[in-house]
Amino acid sequence: MKKVFMSGNEAIARGVYEAGVRFAAAYPGTPSTEIMEEFAKYDGVYAEWAPNEKVAVEVAIGAALGGAKALAVMKHVGVNVAADPIFTVSYTGIEGALVIISADDPSMHSSQNEQDNRNYAKFAKIPMLEPADPQEAKDFIKLAFEISEKFDTPVFFRTTTRVAHSKSVVTLKDPEMPQDTTKLVHHAEKYVMVPINARIRRVEVEKRQLALKKFVENFPENKMEINDPEVGIITAGMPYNYAKEVFPDFSYLKLGMVYPLPAQLIHEFASRVKKIYVIEELDPYLEEQIKAMGIEVTGKDIFPYTNEFDPGIVKKAINSDRSGTVSPYQQSLAHRPPNLCPGCPHRGLFHALKKSKAYVHGDIGCYTLSYLKPLEGLHSCICMGASIGMAHGMSKALKEKGKGKVVGVIGDSTFLHSGITSLLNMAYNNSDALIIILDNSTTAMTGMQEHPGTGYTLMGKEAKKVNLNVLVSALGIENIRVINPYNIKETQIAIKDELASSGPSVIISQAPCVLFKRANLKPVPPLKIDADKCEGCRTCLTLNCPPIAWKAGITKEGSKRKGIAVIDETLCNGCGLCAQVCKFGAIS
Repeated sequence: MKKVFMSGNEAIARGVYEAGVRFAAAYPGTPSTEIMEEFAKYDGVYAEWAPNEKVAVEVAIGAALGGAKALAVMKHVGVNVAADPIFTVSYTGIEGALVIISADDPSMHSSQNEQDNRNYAKFAKIPMLEPADPQEAKDFIKLAFEISEKFDTPVFFRTTTRVAHSKSVVTLKDPEMPQDTTKLVHHAEKYVMVPINARIRRVEVEKRQLALKKFVENFPENKMEINDPEVGIITAGMPYNYAKEVFPDFSYLKLGMVYPLPAQLIHEFASRVKKIYVIEELDPYLEEQIKAMGIEVTGKDIFPYTNEFDPGIVKKAINSDRSGTVSPYQQSLAHRPPNLCPGCPHRGLFHALKKSKAYVHGDIGCYTLSYLKPLEGLHSCICMGASIGMAHGMSKALKEKGKGKVVGVIGDSTFLHSGITSLLNMAYNNSDALIIILDNSTTAMTGMQEHPGTGYTLMGKEAKKVNLNVLVSALGIENIRVINPYNIKETQIAIKDELASSGPSVIISQAPCVLFKRANLKPVPPLKIDADKCEGCRTCLTLNCPPIAWKAGITKEGSKRKGIAVIDETLCNGCGLCAQVCKFGAIS
């Protein structure tokens, strides 16, 4: 056995490999992305980026119905996209094994919401495991596949950002030699979910639930630690580590399986301690079910409903409660807003959009950052692919009042994820809105992953590359224009023209991400500001480009300026946007 330093995501990938799994599909999304990237490095595996999470799950279901052990990976909001097949495969079961990873994001480090996907397990009647550290992440994922095979069920595997990205020592084991269990099994009554079959399978789900409820009572990863009988803590996942750090002498019931819950074990634990705290991030998921068992516990009365915890939050809440001065923990941190990278191709596009004074529906990607001052280029952002449908809906609702004023922006990966059908709807229902596809040749925000528009697969093999121009045309859009977003004048003209045109229009803003290595972008000398020519108008600062800063107190005879703009040459990549907006020719 070998010990290595691993993140939770690396450990999961290793555990999947050790379990003899050789098939996985996913859509990238923080904090889950690295699982697939690491899994794809192992010999003899098949791993793919699917266009979206629903497709990834359906691909994995197909593999599992063919007798394989299959994995589907996504972040928490991805489960929303994949929910349709997930709820029904809970009825059908599988031939091989199927595990679905939901990587939740308390505190919304890189997400638009912080939903608690433990609720999905209960809702879909699918067992769920939750590790507390990288070692458990590796070990539990192997158990998840065993449970899937034993009970003919998909299994949820929940991580959180802190488990996914924290690192610790992990003990590796030799991987199982993969067994070829693939086969074609014709069992239409089990897998064709017409009502007559679905009703029968619904009963089977409840039979499975009873079997799982017996199984979970003796599941070895539900661990009871009896120390101080005065105080007991019921918890799961990362909060266990926080509590254990500040209250090592308390008694603990640490749950490795969070659905279904071991009711008998919980009752036994409750009988052995006087006071019980339930420590869990986000929803009172455990608390509500334990209270429904008739057990008195303290949970969200003292713990916050939002954001991830830390040892300080746990200590403050419990000590305050025990001293009789309960006050929910409130965290106040200084804001440090993110920003588009120096030379980002989206910056010029949103600078031009702001000048158009249109209402801009945004989407999920790096470009969402353009909502921040001073660009202020977005006015809405809901979920993957929503910008197109929202732009269409607003245009139809406003009618003449909205003509020439409604825009939707969407990235190339996001468009292929869930924008195609919405654009088809725009063409079909003849919308007057303008859609701008921000084609930077990669899935940039999650770390440069491939997609059907890049020409490569996750495994690094060349693939068919979607031609966005042809695809958009095939959907029924007639007004299509391709622009270079680094040319501000061209961009402004294109936006103005297409907003004035009748019917749906699409602009493809085409320039690779500046961090995209395969683009082989040639180095360009950094720009400089001529202090004698600068009039201190601050126009260049409206681009919000990180290399550009303001230096106050530098005046010039005959000028009203109160300072000058300066460029940090170590950050500037010479994109030239600032030179285009400078009216005095001070930047070159």
